[in-house]
Amino acid sequence: MSNYLFRLDDASDYMDIEKWNRIESILDQYGIKPIFGIIPQNADETLVSKYARNEDFWSLMHSWIDKGWTPAMHGYEHRYVTEEGGINPVNKRSEFAGLSYEIQAEKIRKGYTILEKNGIHPTIFFAPSHTFDENTLKALKNHTTIRIISDTIAWDIYKTGEFWFIPQQSGRVRKLPFKTVTFCYHPNTMSSDSFIKLENFLRSNKEHFCSSQSLKYIDRQKTLFDKLLQKTYFLMH
Repeated sequence: MSNYLFRLDDASDYMDIEKWNRIESILDQYGIKPIFGIIPQNADETLVSKYARNEDFWSLMHSWIDKGWTPAMHGYEHRYVTEEGGINPVNKRSEFAGLSYEIQAEKIRKGYTILEKNGIHPTIFFAPSHTFDENTLKALKNHTTIRIISDTIAWDIYKTGEFWFIPQQSGRVRKLPFKTVTFCYHPNTMSSDSFIKLENFLRSNKEHFCSSQSLKYIDRQKTLFDKLLQKTYFLMH
């Protein structure tokens, strides 16, 4: 039986509160405890220019943690500065991939410090647009205690070096045959129809969902099947 995880991207002090409240209500109704990615220092003009600043943002983050949601560090400023895909080339744009270790280390250090100063202690990292490289991992290793990445394509959780990777295979809920599946949603841009489809799926499949905290982080190495899945996925994209 598959383990389904739910992931929410782009939580920051500039976000669509109405839509986030709506998805929070739906997830609470079905007992889903997602991973939620916090942008430490949002400088993405598509978000900052669109939404009013939420003065109670950090209190809201702690209320989610108190109910069992898992906070993640979602990059630093959420600004794309390269056209690289890195080791997970889902997109050809990145806040990290292609940059020197020194530049990435500064971003990681600053972002992590902001979260820590606000009482948030993330155990998971995922980059904007899913794109990062080996320098990103090196910076995380040297400047944070984070050792879990929510990204890449695989059949199940695997470990490479000091990092565990929770695969993230879909941007919408659907039945998939993998051992561990992460569905990634961006509440800020969700349509009314996507909320309806999400709730319908949760109603019928809520028993498959778990939290990242309940997963078993064993030292499984990436298999040939995992590599074939990745190759097939990127050929299709």
